Amino acid sequence: MRIDCHNHPDWHGHDLKKFIADLDRNHIDKSFVLSWECNVDEYDPDSARYFAYGPEGPIPFSRCLSYVERAPDRFLLGYAPDPRKPDACERLRAMTAIYGVQLCGELKLRMMYDDLDALRMYRVAGELGLPVLVHIDYEFPNSYGFPRPNWWYGGGIEPFARAVAACPDTVFIGHAPGFWAHISGDDQFDKVAYPSGRVVPGGRIVQLLDRYPNLYCDTSGGSGCNALTRDPVFALEFLLKYQDRILFGRDDFNSDLQDFLDSLPLPADVREKIDSGNLERLLAFGTAKRG
Repeated sequence: MRIDCHNHPDWHGHDLKKFIADLDRNHIDKSFVLSWECNVDEYDPDSARYFAYGPEGPIPFSRCLSYVERAPDRFLLGYAPDPRKPDACERLRAMTAIYGVQLCGELKLRMMYDDLDALRMYRVAGELGLPVLVHIDYEFPNSYGFPRPNWWYGGGIEPFARAVAACPDTVFIGHAPGFWAHISGDDQFDKVAYPSGRVVPGGRIVQLLDRYPNLYCDTSGGSGCNALTRDPVFALEFLLKYQDRILFGRDDFNSDLQDFLDSLPLPADVREKIDSGNLERLLAFGTAKRG
């Protein structure tokens, strides 16, 4: 069994038919389809070619729901409201009760992730047994300058770390360049989105994993794959040590991560955990918690 913990409907030119064909081609049994709710001035205009922005945000929940309803055996439902909206917690409860949301994500917003309203929503997610998947990006210059000079999300690793500490009953899943750059202690996280070279001891991710059992890692996107492939020797040690908290994901349509994992001498039981076992355990816990 292999489950993609992170993907989106109508993403990178893939409609439902193309998405399912890609799952089959890459031997992936199921995939989460995650929403992305944010204001129109909060996302990089260059990324607009990947989606059609609607009143619900860049990736509307309605499109996620459409995929799940048309192919319930292949897709799992994710949804994250913008916690700055006054009805966010109520909508999260409603979407979970009515439509069977199983993961709160993707949260990708220009706000500090330890904001009081965000903490309130995380705790509701914890009550519902929903893991919370967040995207973190640091400030890097872009060529647009309007409506924003850059595209940061979450405020960096420290606000996220404070949120993880403040909500011990909620499972958090870290993702994106601003998370994975911290696999190394080389202090490159705010200088380049995709650092290269051998991993230096003292990375913040390792520190947080050792301290907080409610933190998991989403390996999707170029950031997750880059963090592992930049130092295969460290990657093997990392995957073995944290084998119970690593989740396979893509956030794209390729086999790059699978190919790299195939190249490592991972024991079969460890690979099974990464491919699906850890995620299935989280989902079973959430289902039991919701009754």
